[in-house]
Amino acid sequence: MLSVETLASAVHLPDYPREQLRPRMLHIGFGAFHRAHQAVCADRLAREQQSDWGYIECGINPHSSSRLLDDLRGQDHLYSVTEMTDGGETTRVIGVICATADARTDGIEAVIEAMSQPQIAIVSMTVTEKGYCHHPASGQLNLEHPLIQHDLAHPEAPQSLPGVILAAVKRRRERGLPPFSVMSCDNMPENGQVTRRVVVQLAEQQDIGLADYIRQHLTFPSTMVDRIVPAMTPEALETLGEKLGCFDPVAVQCEPFFQWVIEDNFVNGRPAWERAGAELVQDVVPFEEMKLRMLNGSHSFLAYLGYLAGYQHISDCMGDEYFLRAARTLMLEEQAPTLNTPHVDLTAYADSLIARYQNRAIKHRTGQIASDGTQKLPQRWLASIRWHLAHNSRFDLLALGVAGWIRYVGGVDEQGAAITLNDPLKETLAQRVSDSADGEARIAALLSLQKVFGDDLPANPQFSARVLHFYQLLLQLGAKETVKRVITSY
Repeated sequence: MLSVETLASAVHLPDYPREQLRPRMLHIGFGAFHRAHQAVCADRLAREQQSDWGYIECGINPHSSSRLLDDLRGQDHLYSVTEMTDGGETTRVIGVICATADARTDGIEAVIEAMSQPQIAIVSMTVTEKGYCHHPASGQLNLEHPLIQHDLAHPEAPQSLPGVILAAVKRRRERGLPPFSVMSCDNMPENGQVTRRVVVQLAEQQDIGLADYIRQHLTFPSTMVDRIVPAMTPEALETLGEKLGCFDPVAVQCEPFFQWVIEDNFVNGRPAWERAGAELVQDVVPFEEMKLRMLNGSHSFLAYLGYLAGYQHISDCMGDEYFLRAARTLMLEEQAPTLNTPHVDLTAYADSLIARYQNRAIKHRTGQIASDGTQKLPQRWLASIRWHLAHNSRFDLLALGVAGWIRYVGGVDEQGAAITLNDPLKETLAQRVSDSADGEARIAALLSLQKVFGDDLPANPQFSARVLHFYQLLLQLGAKETVKRVITSY
């Protein structure tokens, strides 16, 4: 476990009085990204601005096998963040976490009670797109989702994110406590509006009065977050422990780059995030779309096609001149024209992304980024494809990305090895793959997933034909040669 006494001398320790922190923010989803992003921002405010805004960290999945919160408790709520570049690394211990509550070990009641503490002003979350229990294509609450079905039957013992938020809001209202703001930090366009919609729609199923209260008194600010944070592996933790001088099971590694754009819409106060490098704006949507399409969209392109080509990491893809050119061309020729981001040099932004992807110290696995594709494709690629269809413009690389995803979810790579799918619709995907012959039938079976592609795209012959063309190239030539052929003909 992390021990301050045995840490290497180069590690930066919290130099602020932790006992003066107040747990005024509660975060759901103690994953690697949050540990390397929002918590780091709060730590910087405590160090440099004497901020007293501390965190309660919560997990709401009672079936999770993760021991992260247990490990965090065992080391006095401290953990390390290491920023890595090709030229070296810097490690800091983060000390802004005051307490934890975990449904797995403490029960969901402990989480709801933590959210009901009077001083909580902000509830934030990083639970990935699938945690919102919505239809990605429409943004509406999925009333058939198993967790939502459970929460409709057992509203006092919820398991979904919308259900837990709703239970806490109800309790605070009954106790006469002030409302909090609910801040999504997940990669979705208008993530605040998505969060508001699923919470209100669930409330409408249970208590119309509570739904009206939420509309009138809670705020759901949208955010755009950006920092490359690879998932930690046992090997990475062991190597890092040797450098730290002790083993930290909660440690994370990340790139130096940090960006956080936040809609300034908080009902009960907020930290001075702008003093720690965040941007407070009135409209986050242009920044969200820029990041989702140019960064996340190119990441997904590299993830599926890079994985098929045998590249384990994004930086490995950047060693292939054709993959590098394809990523940059995708950003500037097929994603940038769909955007309306004022006062941003999109060419410079694309070049900065390529430079970040080339950081070989960051081992961002293509297989990690390839997860949950049915949740990611609508906002990363499909909205742009609709734009190009409406404007009769070229979208070859986006269509190649869709073809790469279809090839990937086929479940077998180019060497004949099985691909382990991590997707909330993996059973549906597997069934459609097994029920369709490879080729045109496979394309039709997967594009007809209404939850992902809607009704319009499968019915568009231009879209289907382009995807089928590139899929057939992938089968004939493989991913490396297909990417080379497409980008050299661009």
